[in-house]
Amino acid sequence: MALGVPGEADTLRSLHRRVIRAPINPLDKSTIVSVFPRRITEVKHTIQPGRFVIEPGTYEKPAILVVGSSSWWKEMDEGQPSLEIPTGSPTIAESVIRDYSNGLLACNMGDAQPGLFYVPGEYDVPGIFENFPEELETAKARQKNWYAALIEFADVLWAQSDGNPRAISDEMKLAAHDLNLKDKPWLKDFQTMQLENCPVCGQLWNSVYPMCSHCRTIIDKDKYAALGLQQAPPEAPVTNVMDLLNKEKDANPS
Repeated sequence: MALGVPGEADTLRSLHRRVIRAPINPLDKSTIVSVFPRRITEVKHTIQPGRFVIEPGTYEKPAILVVGSSSWWKEMDEGQPSLEIPTGSPTIAESVIRDYSNGLLACNMGDAQPGLFYVPGEYDVPGIFENFPEELETAKARQKNWYAALIEFADVLWAQSDGNPRAISDEMKLAAHDLNLKDKPWLKDFQTMQLENCPVCGQLWNSVYPMCSHCRTIIDKDKYAALGLQQAPPEAPVTNVMDLLNKEKDANPS
């Protein structure tokens, strides 16, 4: 028996397993609404279509993305075409929002999460304002709660990391900006927050502050004195605070 072209059998099998979408219901539409001022890209590799992009939005000018149904395919017996399993637009819209939000820091998927929601049907921005004002208010309130939680995390991380700017995420800075909390020390220009090695202990030291938080050494005595604290002796520009306290204790043993 003559052999066919190598791979011909596999090619014929693949033709039987080609995935061809059935006609799409044009009425199956849902609208994702975003008041979150960041571009969101969600990719789902197991469905078609599976790429969803939501542009940045605000409460005053929300962004919208109209999604339709998507499908995935179930493998059948050999020689049989794959079975299309359609998924309705509400499920797709909910999945896009849930999968993006679920892994975010401080998001509890309840009253503290990014300002995202969806509504059945196809709407433009004026239609959202006209028909869903309560949903917009709820999204705004949830996002504000999420921002507040992010700022609490930022304060803790800033303190625990001894002022390391890498501990502060972009979402934390965005939260402080949107809540108009401009007095946060971790909002300063990161170019001024240079981490250097302490000349005494070798640990990373934030040059914004005059003292190393690890070994308590006064590195910038002028800045230390400007804060109204005891200035390091001029003969010892780099002086450990504990040494100063011990010397003072030895000089006054009572």
